[in-house]
Amino acid sequence: MKNLKDPKILTVAALFTGLGIALGLFKIPLTPLIEIRLGSLPVCLAGAYFGPGVGAVVGALVDIGGFVVKPTGPYFPGFTISGIISGIIFGSMMYGKKPTLLRLFITQVVYTVIVGILLNSLWLSMLYMEGGYIAVILARLPKEIVMMFVNTGILFAVIKSLEGVRIGELAHNE
Repeated sequence: MKNLKDPKILTVAALFTGLGIALGLFKIPLTPLIEIRLGSLPVCLAGAYFGPGVGAVVGALVDIGGFVVKPTGPYFPGFTISGIISGIIFGSMMYGKKPTLLRLFITQVVYTVIVGILLNSLWLSMLYMEGGYIAVILARLPKEIVMMFVNTGILFAVIKSLEGVRIGELAHNE
């Protein structure tokens, strides 16, 4: 969390937050329980570049900010918890490590299982009670598996394209 005291890191984290909120506005609804969103990508980047603490803060702010900007239902703190955990997962597994395709894929698998399948399905079943928790998981599972590969590819492409920008060096400068 000391990273957030650095004005440069705070600025980039704020940019990731704004980008996450903006990307969260665009969704492809497939069913009431299944939609494709890309708002978590900046949260993943914040965790990977600046660590789990900054990733968690960005994850929380993206969820809350997205709700404030354009609520799509009642505010539910479970999704804020999912955002926080997303930043922690990517920060814990990616921060300070070479972002290889395999490392990104493994991190995306962990994120998909914990956040996409287990937690978000739990929150949706609590909100909408569409046949219970297991039914929600089964309905969402094919989309989560496909998006795991899509998000890995997108993250890898974005991280590779940002290599010359040296964002990650901000966190390592004292």
